[in-house]
Amino acid sequence: MATQLHSGASVKDQCSPAEWQARLDLAACYRIFDHLGWSESIYNHISVKVPGEDNTFLINPFGLLYDEVTASNLVKIDVEGNNVGPSQYMVNKAGFTQHAYFHQHLGERAAAICHVHTTATMAVASHKDGLVPCNFYACNFQGQIGYHDFEGVTVRPEEGERLVENLGDKSILMLRNHGPVVMDRTIAGMFVKMWALQRACEIQVATLGMGNPTLVPQEVVNVHQRDLSVMAGQGGAGLFDFEAWKRRIDRIDTSWRN
Repeated sequence: MATQLHSGASVKDQCSPAEWQARLDLAACYRIFDHLGWSESIYNHISVKVPGEDNTFLINPFGLLYDEVTASNLVKIDVEGNNVGPSQYMVNKAGFTQHAYFHQHLGERAAAICHVHTTATMAVASHKDGLVPCNFYACNFQGQIGYHDFEGVTVRPEEGERLVENLGDKSILMLRNHGPVVMDRTIAGMFVKMWALQRACEIQVATLGMGNPTLVPQEVVNVHQRDLSVMAGQGGAGLFDFEAWKRRIDRIDTSWRN
């Protein structure tokens, strides 16, 4: 049952079916991230554009751990950070400043966004060469990542223009000395991209720890990426992966559906 508000109406009753589905998927995504060890106390964010609405998106309530996020307690805010939904929670300014700019200026290509501080991705973001083609997963992303120099915590709106400029036509922005921002048209697409990036970074950290890695030549990277694009449809653009992980967390705890 969805959380009841003081008015007696549930959150589910106060939003469209499309928004409720987005809430379910986003709440599931938070639980999956937490299960995979990608959460960072009460910090970091995953956000998704509200379907059928302009300049509104859903984000986690500030102060809750990822395993406390549910479909009903997600906060609906506009690009100015105003709470425009039923939730009484506040949001972290560092979350809506960065995410809001991407949602507002990149449209559907940034309908779903995550920003994490996992050890492996932060380590690679802090390395002078960033992600290098030293493993299978890293080859997926060569030439497809933008880099943005560290400017401190992202709470100033004027940094947004530089973030978008450094992202360019890519869908991943490595914030140097900080961590990645990963975006896609769907939550499922964003999730599977984040999963592969995390694996790429974990393996790079392990490989560099052994000494000089063998790097894959660019001509082989080109063939690899070509063949991956042909195979992408078979995986449902991340849908099969995301649904599989939703089944996993359902076996652990179904409270995210509330």
